[in-house]
Amino acid sequence: MKLAEAAGLLLASLARLITGAQGHWYGCPPKAEQRIYFANHQSHFDWVLIWAALPSDLRAVTRPIAARDYWTSSRLKHWITREIFNAVYVSRQRTEDEDPLEPLAEALKNGDSLVIFPEGTRGNKGDPQPFKAGLYHLAEQFPGVQLIPAWIDNVHRVMPKGEVVPVPILCSVTFGAPLQLQPAEDKRAFLERARDAVTALRSVA
Repeated sequence: MKLAEAAGLLLASLARLITGAQGHWYGCPPKAEQRIYFANHQSHFDWVLIWAALPSDLRAVTRPIAARDYWTSSRLKHWITREIFNAVYVSRQRTEDEDPLEPLAEALKNGDSLVIFPEGTRGNKGDPQPFKAGLYHLAEQFPGVQLIPAWIDNVHRVMPKGEVVPVPILCSVTFGAPLQLQPAEDKRAFLERARDAVTALRSVA
C-alpha cells in the first residue's frame, strides 16, 4: 500500500471518529457515475466530511476544488491535497484572459467527478450565500454530468472559521436528487434553483 493510500484511509477513519461522517442519500444512490456534487460551505473540513461519507469507489474518482494559494502554501497541505485528495487547483488571483473554469473542465473531460462549493467562500451556519456563476457554466458545458446537491450539517462546529483543531461533533452529509439545466433557463434562475435544492435538504438532514 502506498503512503498516500494509507494516509487517506487513516484520514477517513479519523474523520468518521470525529464526526461520524454519515452520508444520507435522498433521490440518488451512491453510484459511481460522473457527477458534480455542489454543497453549502462552512469550513475547511467540508470536503473531508464529504469524502469520508462517500463509498470508497466514489472517493477514487471524486476530486475537490482547492484554492491554489492556500492549499499549496506549505509542503504538508500541498502533499495532502495532491496525493490523498487529487485536488483540482484553481487560482483566486487570475489574469484577465485566464479562464477560472479551465482546470475544472479538464477534470470533467477526463471523466472525473467534482465537489464544488458554489458560494465561493465559507459562510455561516445559516442559509447559503448566493451561488456564483461557475456551476451554471459547467452545467452548460457538460449536460451529461449529473448535478447532485448536498447539505453539510453541523460541520461549522467541528472546524469553525479561524480554527485549526477539530472538535468531535456528530455531522452528516445529505445528498439530494439530481438537477439539470433546463432548456432556455437563464443563469440567475438556475443558480437560485440550485441553491434552493441545497437548502431544502436541511429539513431532511
